Amino acid sequence: MSKTPALSPLAAALSLSLSVFAAHAAPTGDAPADAGMQAKELDTVEVHGEHVQKASSGKYTEALVDTPQTITVVTKAVMDQQNLLGLRDVLSTLPGITFGAGEGGGGYGDSINLRGFTASSDITTDGVRDSAQYTRSDTFNLEAIELINGANSAMSGAGSVGGNINLVSKVAREGDASTFTVGAGSDKYARVTADSNFDFENGVAVRLNAMGHTQDVPGRDEEFKHRWGFAPSIAFGLGSDTRFTLSYLHQHDNNMPQYGVPFALSPFNDGPLPGVDRETYFGYRNTSRQEIDVDMLTGVFEMDFSNNLKLRSLGRLQRVEQFANATALQGSWCLENGTNPYTGGPCSALPVGSGVPAGTLQPPGTWSPTGGPRGLVRDTENFIAHSQTDLTASFNTGSVEHHLVAGVSFSKEEFELDSGNAFRNANGSALLDNNSNYPLQSFDNPYNIWTGPQNYFRTGRTEGSLNNQAVYVFDTLKFGDQWLLNLGARYEHNEGDTVNYAVSSTGQVTGVSSVFENEDDLFSYRAGLVYKPVDNASVYLSYANSKTPSKTSVNGACSAATCNVDPETAVNIELGTKWDVLENRLAVTAALFRNERQNYKVTSADPLQPEQVLDGKARVDGVALGVAGNITREWAVFANYTFLDSEVLQNAADEATSDPVKGRELTQTPRHSASLWSTYELGDWTFGYGATYQGSFYPNNSSPTAYLKTDAYWVHRAMVGYQVNERIGLQLNVSNLFDEEYYTGIRNNLTVNAAGVVTAGNGWANPGEGRSAVLTATFKF
Repeated sequence: MSKTPALSPLAAALSLSLSVFAAHAAPTGDAPADAGMQAKELDTVEVHGEHVQKASSGKYTEALVDTPQTITVVTKAVMDQQNLLGLRDVLSTLPGITFGAGEGGGGYGDSINLRGFTASSDITTDGVRDSAQYTRSDTFNLEAIELINGANSAMSGAGSVGGNINLVSKVAREGDASTFTVGAGSDKYARVTADSNFDFENGVAVRLNAMGHTQDVPGRDEEFKHRWGFAPSIAFGLGSDTRFTLSYLHQHDNNMPQYGVPFALSPFNDGPLPGVDRETYFGYRNTSRQEIDVDMLTGVFEMDFSNNLKLRSLGRLQRVEQFANATALQGSWCLENGTNPYTGGPCSALPVGSGVPAGTLQPPGTWSPTGGPRGLVRDTENFIAHSQTDLTASFNTGSVEHHLVAGVSFSKEEFELDSGNAFRNANGSALLDNNSNYPLQSFDNPYNIWTGPQNYFRTGRTEGSLNNQAVYVFDTLKFGDQWLLNLGARYEHNEGDTVNYAVSSTGQVTGVSSVFENEDDLFSYRAGLVYKPVDNASVYLSYANSKTPSKTSVNGACSAATCNVDPETAVNIELGTKWDVLENRLAVTAALFRNERQNYKVTSADPLQPEQVLDGKARVDGVALGVAGNITREWAVFANYTFLDSEVLQNAADEATSDPVKGRELTQTPRHSASLWSTYELGDWTFGYGATYQGSFYPNNSSPTAYLKTDAYWVHRAMVGYQVNERIGLQLNVSNLFDEEYYTGIRNNLTVNAAGVVTAGNGWANPGEGRSAVLTATFKF
């Protein structure tokens, strides 16, 4: 694929920041005595034990206890204690989140559902959107992960219906510190990390961070994860009023895509197909691959004009390349009793060809891969350029104290996708769709090696672009010691397109087949009233909205039916309370909330109107409870519970004669979910225990026959740590302690006729990782 050139405006912005720094940086010897306090890093999470005091983004002007929004922060310490290595690992321990299946059309990567609504494009890194669809597999360069719940467009931009997920990066800082880890464990687990910060005591510091990792997926026969990465950063002007930090991240992944095992929720089957071992790999293990390369360059310039007026400007260039070759578990399945698990009737007839007589039924206990995507290749490239500048000011108007943040942001994103098939004849022609080219696979011992021809030919090409310009302002008004009013607004211009190309039978691009464009002006806002009965507590009521245009992400395609439809609107109202107790060691939170999509796109009832209409409505009412921090000096706890009561209020146009989905629960939305992680220090020993509960939910809700729930499950984990001395520590982690069998990333598609009878179906799900044990040695200097 062609490389997208770096944008010269962003490069110029970085150069300008360097020159401004050189012009304004005060010599270290001239720094005031309290410069270290003035120069506190803006994007570093403050931690007292495990109790985080403030969100990383400067847009949140107040401590978490005074912020009228549910924000859950998982610190690096909590991640390390549980040996949580990837974004999905971390999010799977937080309630209210589920994961979708890897899809050939949508792209293989992090598919996240938050409080009933998709959040796959609502991921930010250091407060800047990272909308590429890829697998964020490692936390080695993160200080924390922040889960920000509720409609959040004012803070993070277009979309963010259920909230957003913010990744907080490591950067060079004051002080010398080095941490090295070496880990080994079951399933060929091997991992090394190095994180060293060197403070030259002249305002300059360098941080070098690196990782190497390899393992097989616990509880699976074939899947593996290999990756390495490094992330250097350098900071200038530490301890002074003017600072500049330059950071770079590169990570390379080489994985086997996980599509799991055949899975069917139907009137005739309840989950994984009988006779299938959760360890068995279906597909073709010698051809399936996922390779990812991430490169991210970030420059942050900060200037303190005074204690009450500060400037921060971030510039970022990022490229994400992902290549995936996968064979999904589509096709037809026949149970050992000779029935179809979706229809309950006799198994289907095999495709005619290669000597198979017409009408020959599929043998029991087999999978016929015909009729599904095999050797499907997606070669994608995302290029992102961001510039974001914030001015923070503190001032008074009469007796009212203000903490104000005003800013502007500019972003440009480009997306390229080449899709194709690796299982083609040498002339580019497709293989005949029969069981000679795609042999039957048995349930218990599938022959999962591809022996046919391997010739890649492009079958489609798509390009996308997205430009966004935004201006925003946030102000916290303090009326004495007990009342705060938090206000915020964002106005943005969002413009993007999707270009589809015509491709010949030999894979050559022959021209443009269609162009779809979307352009919207969006206004988002938020307001929160906070009452402080005592200094260490708050009671709040907040209201916020989100705006979602048809082109909300660069890799999201709008079409003739959607591009000209007005943006969707969602709102969030939340009543909550936060208390810092036990001498501020422990944070306790509780909230009642409603997330409501006031309108979303549905098909028009008029067959002569191709455009969709904004008549859809859905709502999630919920409760969120959280505890984080230390009960005693030795006993720490991090626990959360979420209750979600979801309902589709309308899923058809106003003029439609029927609305079969109305009144049903939203998909991927468990009513109950909870998580716990607790540690206790006993001398040089630390003991940890954790559990995650995921309630049942509906993978789809499209028809009465298909309206079936998954099983709920518990997953337990444990840790024992021993501090050999002040520099060396040992830690043993056991994940999925009781080897629970559970499933995530569930896809369950059923075809239902007018009478509500299932006539066909396909589906798969990823078995949760089996029990595994890892021993890690940590060296600190």
